[in-house]
Amino acid sequence: MHYPVVIHKDKESDFGVIVPDLAGCFSAGDTYEEALTNAVEAIECHLEGLLRDNQTIPVAKEIDNYIHKREYAGGIWALVEINISQLSGKAKRINITLPERLLRLIDLHAKNLAHKNRSAFIADATLAYMSQDNYQHNTRER
Repeated sequence: MHYPVVIHKDKESDFGVIVPDLAGCFSAGDTYEEALTNAVEAIECHLEGLLRDNQTIPVAKEIDNYIHKREYAGGIWALVEINISQLSGKAKRINITLPERLLRLIDLHAKNLAHKNRSAFIADATLAYMSQDNYQHNTRER
C-alpha cells in the first residue's frame, strides 16, 4: 500500500513528515531522503501498534483528498510504499479454492497493476477490505 506523506521544511528545522491517513504518525529527517526513510519506519511502527491492539489498518487515500487542505499548504507530497503483509507476523501457507476466472484476474491485476505476487495482493486486498467503514460497522454490531 502507498501512503501519502507531506513534508515541510522551515529554515531552522529538519524536514518534518506528516502521514494524513494515520492520526498521530509523523517523522523527520536531516535531509529529504532521510525524512522519507524515517517516514516508512514511523508508518510501519504505527501500523504494527494498530495490529497489536487488534485495530484495523486505515486504507491509504489519494493525495487529492488532502492537497487542498490548509494544514498541508506549502508541503511537498510523496508516496511511501509499505508492505502491510509483512507486518502481520509470520506467513502461513493456506489452501483456498477460487473460481479459475477470478484467479486469472487476481494474477493479472497483481502482476501488471500492483506489481506484487498473488499472496501479497490477496493479503493487501483483504486488509483494505477490512479497513472499510462498512466492514468495521458490520463487525461491531455482531
